[in-house]
Amino acid sequence: MRFPKRWVVAALAAVLLGAVVVLLVRAPVPAVSGPSTAALTGPESAPHTHVMTAPSGAPVPVGGLSATAGGYSFVVTGMSPFTFHIQGPDGNPVTSVQLVHEKPLHLIVVRKDLSGYQHVHPTMAPDGTWTVALSLPAPGPYRAFADFTTGTGTAVVLGAELPAVAGAAAAPSTVDNAFPVTHEGTLTVGVAEPLLFRIGSKDPLQPYLGAYGHLTMLRETDLAYLHIHPEPALVDGAAKFWVAAPSTGTFRLFLDYQVDGKVHTAQFTVTVR
Repeated sequence: MRFPKRWVVAALAAVLLGAVVVLLVRAPVPAVSGPSTAALTGPESAPHTHVMTAPSGAPVPVGGLSATAGGYSFVVTGMSPFTFHIQGPDGNPVTSVQLVHEKPLHLIVVRKDLSGYQHVHPTMAPDGTWTVALSLPAPGPYRAFADFTTGTGTAVVLGAELPAVAGAAAAPSTVDNAFPVTHEGTLTVGVAEPLLFRIGSKDPLQPYLGAYGHLTMLRETDLAYLHIHPEPALVDGAAKFWVAAPSTGTFRLFLDYQVDGKVHTAQFTVTVR
């Protein structure tokens, strides 16, 4: 049976379109940053940031530049121990959050000169008060980033300025030189590019908090924040992240990883031109 030519062309176009759709769905989705109050767009096992994907070609937004965003506020209530709550759009403390990478909230703290990095996990009381032991020795100030996902699925990153605490002991930072860590790849403004990190250890890289590493990226000038997770499987033994730089400038990268049951942090300074 012969079919009209226009039917054949239409059928062929449909098949080709179907193939493109399958490729787009199955290909790894590069994670770029987006509004800090936008919902996560994919499962936690996929490579992503804690802020949503920006439209292709659009500027890459960042998080943590303000203590208030999208109706949520980071309210510090005590320094020793460090206590705070997240005020919701209704004016009350948020008491419902989702577990993301095995923790309800990730608190990143760093001095304004990008030293003293700490990645800790506070505990929340039923009234919404979060508590954690935090050391903030002089000189300050510090920036604290509260990175969490609300019970309704909204990913939020808030940043609060913290003063140094008189007489505080040195912060127990995990930044060390336990193993040589190398990275491959170049960052580009607005384009998700692969960054591969290799750990020079005889023991294999282990999952930590549900991923083969956690990458915190801070811009030197204003401490603009991105927190990025890698692809779910190692690539030839390396952790592979997809990162889009939000701008030109100098950035500090902190890679949290685990080997032989112990967490370490490597840091890198990169310049994006």
